[in-house]
Amino acid sequence: MAPEPAADRQGPCVGILAGGGPLPGQVARAVEQAGGRVFIVGFQGFAEPAVIAHWPHRMIRLAAAGEILSALHEHHCHDLVLIGPVRRPSLVNLRPDATGARILARIGKALFAGDDGLLGAIVRVLGEEGFTIRGAHEYLSGSVARRGVMGAIGPDMAARNDIMLGRRVVRELGRLDIGQGCVVQGGLVLAVEALEGTDRMLERVGGLRQPDRPGGVLVKMAKPEQERRADLPTIGPRTIAGAVAAGLRGIAIEAGATLLTDPATCIAMADEAGLFLTGIGGEDEKMD
Repeated sequence: MAPEPAADRQGPCVGILAGGGPLPGQVARAVEQAGGRVFIVGFQGFAEPAVIAHWPHRMIRLAAAGEILSALHEHHCHDLVLIGPVRRPSLVNLRPDATGARILARIGKALFAGDDGLLGAIVRVLGEEGFTIRGAHEYLSGSVARRGVMGAIGPDMAARNDIMLGRRVVRELGRLDIGQGCVVQGGLVLAVEALEGTDRMLERVGGLRQPDRPGGVLVKMAKPEQERRADLPTIGPRTIAGAVAAGLRGIAIEAGATLLTDPATCIAMADEAGLFLTGIGGEDEKMD
């Protein structure tokens, strides 16, 4: 565990509830660069110690809500950011402490809902506990996907048609709170994202692609009613590598609602592989 902050630095700070990946560290760095202070709760088994080691932090079990809330209050956290993937544990393995059990009771039926329903309930309960929940995009504006082609390559008309179909498919998936992405090739939906996530979906696509058609397109968007302070769609270099391995020709992500963990590297990798990377609108308008 990192050293506790000095007594003269006990003013308000931003609390980060950290899952996996690099984004918790990126949020912490952005807060620090803006003159703020952070304290990170790293969820055991999910947060990467090397990512959060630079900042005051504590590794805590996901269901130990009492310890989590005590640590956040101890460090005078008011604003909270939930960032980084966390796999939903089974109820058998959850083992909540007393406060965790009380919070689970307040979450109620949302515990058995899809990810967005559950995250929305968690955000609500944290608000009732006195915290203000902030979206990671509020601190990482430079990592939010912009509208239009982001690299040197743009989609042709066939790819644009696949994007338009993929956008409709993902909207329907989102309305059912199932997933955030799909792969379309020549008007065929090869795969849709569910519990396994984008990377695992791309692993499946390689064996499904049609050899007589141009490569497929990954479309990734936020769900229509998504709690955007907790679970924005995210892609990174691993996503680009997965798209290349799956034989895709490009990636379309929702502008203003998708985070890139490393925008410069993603664009460079896409350009090198001959993939387009483009930001699209959330509605079913025609492609630009």
